[in-house]
Amino acid sequence: MKAPYFWSAGLDPKSREAAPLTRALLSPLAALYTWGIRRKLAKATPARTSIPVICVGNLTTGGVGKTPIVQAIRHHIELKGIHASSLSRGYGGSEISPQKIYPTWHTADMCGDEPLLLSQTGESWIGKDRFAGVQLMAFYGTKVAIMDDGHQNPGIVKDLSFVVIDAAAPFGNGYVLPKGPLREPVQDGLARADAVILMGDSDVPERVQQSGLPVLRARIVPSAPAPSGPLVAFAGIGRPQKFFDSLKDHGGEISEAVGYPDHHDYSPKELGFLHKLAKSHGARLITTSKDYVRIHPDDRGGILQFPVTAEFDDIRQLDALLNPLLYPDNS
Repeated sequence: MKAPYFWSAGLDPKSREAAPLTRALLSPLAALYTWGIRRKLAKATPARTSIPVICVGNLTTGGVGKTPIVQAIRHHIELKGIHASSLSRGYGGSEISPQKIYPTWHTADMCGDEPLLLSQTGESWIGKDRFAGVQLMAFYGTKVAIMDDGHQNPGIVKDLSFVVIDAAAPFGNGYVLPKGPLREPVQDGLARADAVILMGDSDVPERVQQSGLPVLRARIVPSAPAPSGPLVAFAGIGRPQKFFDSLKDHGGEISEAVGYPDHHDYSPKELGFLHKLAKSHGARLITTSKDYVRIHPDDRGGILQFPVTAEFDDIRQLDALLNPLLYPDNS
């Protein structure tokens, strides 16, 4: 699904006033959605798992950089000699039982694109039942579980909850689904968080300042230089324009850019169109690593990927939050 244009007030201030009739008609549904999520969270009794759980979530639909943040935190904990693994729901995959992901065997159709991407740099698991997933991870030696998404999932106790926010477009038009992109009211989500990870250089949003939560700055950076020569870029992520801008900012010569909805499943016809488009420009195709793993291995020929990682501006801020959880005897 492609996000309605009037959701994106964070990118276009005028869009908050766009589609007034549509927004008015969606207001009762947004109120019902808000009531439902609040009721679900209030009635739930989270279960305590046998190992610590770190949740990396967000307040809006679409990509804000959660998965690279999960990867960065997992790697940082592993460098301390502690076995950390990521846990995803497995959105878009056919497998529903808790299981470890193997990049040489699993496909995105089986487990979803994000856990498959995470499996390429560390231990990655999926589990629709988060509690069962964490317990199985612990059985096989994981000492710390890092949940990719799940801030609105009340099934298990989170020992440390990060909310990731895109500094350039923090809350869209400020409304809850389906009137806007918010999964829940901002104040509700921040009240259950321990810290905010702000992606990018824009000012700290006023509502984040008012929450009093610690704010960690992070950013997405390329793992390798942009390829030389003309490129036709395509992406099916929350905000494809972010990928196109990043590629251009790091030296990519973009002849044309094609955006698709988040988690888009590329058909042979669409891939054929993209190859023809690239040929017409005398260019090569390039996409995100998340899109790349979603394309069947037999269809990846002639397609480059532009891998990225997340970096924290001050890793000491992250350690100040992680260390009491990782070394409880020292606190």
